[in-house]
Amino acid sequence: MFFRNITLFRFPVSLDIGTLDAGLVEAALRPVGPLELSTRGFVPPFGRDAEALSHRRDDALWLTVGGEDRLLPGAVVNDMLAQKIEEIEAREGRKPGGRRRKQLKDDLVHELLPRAFVKPSRTDALVDLKLGVCAVDTSSRKTGENVVSEIRRALGSFPALPLNAEIAPRSVLTGWIAGEALPDGLSLGEECELKDPADNGAIVKCQRQDLSSDEIARHLESGKQVTKLALVLDDHVSFVLGDDLVVRKFKLLDGAVDQLEHTEADDIAAELDARFALMSGEFRRLFAVLEPALKFSRAEA
Repeated sequence: MFFRNITLFRFPVSLDIGTLDAGLVEAALRPVGPLELSTRGFVPPFGRDAEALSHRRDDALWLTVGGEDRLLPGAVVNDMLAQKIEEIEAREGRKPGGRRRKQLKDDLVHELLPRAFVKPSRTDALVDLKLGVCAVDTSSRKTGENVVSEIRRALGSFPALPLNAEIAPRSVLTGWIAGEALPDGLSLGEECELKDPADNGAIVKCQRQDLSSDEIARHLESGKQVTKLALVLDDHVSFVLGDDLVVRKFKLLDGAVDQLEHTEADDIAAELDARFALMSGEFRRLFAVLEPALKFSRAEA
């Protein structure tokens, strides 16, 4: 249970989750219907063989939103529609009008949906009740907001908003590459993206690059600003922080993962619990470093 990307939302630390368990049952994932394109709901974080729809370690809560999507490619529908239109034209001597074509397409979708393959999905979320932060394992703001909406459906009220900073993240990231002191524990990685702030300006992407090199300095001198920056927290976590405050390529390093070797995980549930404890602990350490540096805004109660 290790996140790969993190999209962050802030909510008041006074949040009451007393009704959560009952709400999760009401909002549990149900099978997608024969005429539905998709469905969403909560599934057990520990996998389909588990029963609990949440897992908690101290002030850290693990929730998982599952989904079922019917795969009905538009190209397939359009091809079959074209064949039907040709048959009608050959039989009646004229093409069907727009309203009839729409009805034909709707009929095709209803005919094909029950036979379409169903693709399952899951998106994990870490709800830190102490920090008032919901971290969703995705780099997509839309997916993150969908998960937050599901939590809101389960709780009845979940005033979580996308994380914001009181200062421009781009200026902070640019300053770190330009030589300004990084927060304690943080060091530069070997990846960054720089953009010219002008409309349709140049974009430079660097990988496996010494970010303190003269080449990077010349890009900064030309006015480019850093929009994505690879960073390392001690020897525990590596990640790429964007100016949209999304954490990408999140990875726990040996310094953190080695801690799992000292846990006594006799079964899969115990191992998942240990992984969640490690993940939530390292996330909290990372957030504690980034929050004062970027001046994250707090949610109002």
